[in-house]
Amino acid sequence: MMRPRNMTAMSAGLGIVFASLAVFALAKTVAAPARPVEPAVLLDEISIDSNTGQRLYRGAVFTGAAERYGANGQRVRLEQFVHGRREGALRLWFMDGAIAYDATYRDGRREGLATSWWRNGQLRSRTMFVDDQPDGFAWSWYRTGERYKRYQYAAGQPVGLQQAWRRNGKLFSNFEYRNGRAYGLRNANMCVELADGELQLDRLDL
Repeated sequence: MMRPRNMTAMSAGLGIVFASLAVFALAKTVAAPARPVEPAVLLDEISIDSNTGQRLYRGAVFTGAAERYGANGQRVRLEQFVHGRREGALRLWFMDGAIAYDATYRDGRREGLATSWWRNGQLRSRTMFVDDQPDGFAWSWYRTGERYKRYQYAAGQPVGLQQAWRRNGKLFSNFEYRNGRAYGLRNANMCVELADGELQLDRLDL
């Protein structure tokens, strides 16, 4: 038996409505809005409890992210805290926005790979940390990209072969730590000159 034309059209219309509702429900499930992220506070608003060493914000132990901005409005520092202690990322940027330093903290102590860069984007250093102490190989590079130093550490103490090169690739320091003593060619001048306003990490509160 043939359906009336208007019944067929009604069925088709209902099918479209139900399909549209199903797609809408799926879209709501897939594209559900993310949980709002608490905005970071300014580092200058963070204080330190002189007794516990915990970071405080408006008198309360702080959990969250804190930032600092340069005179040009560029973010230059980000720190994350849990219960008043560093937990998570510590990142520094040059005033032009280029990344300068990246490390991770666990319960107030550096853990894992810490990396720094020169202003021109070249790697400056890469060091592995365990419980806030260098552990394993620590590499450094010149601003122009040539390797500079390769040191080894165990629980913060130098161990094994330690080497350093000039920009031309010539080895100028080559010594080994055994039982806490150094043997071999050790050059006393092991600093990299930081010119043109380059970031000096050793002068920052890391």
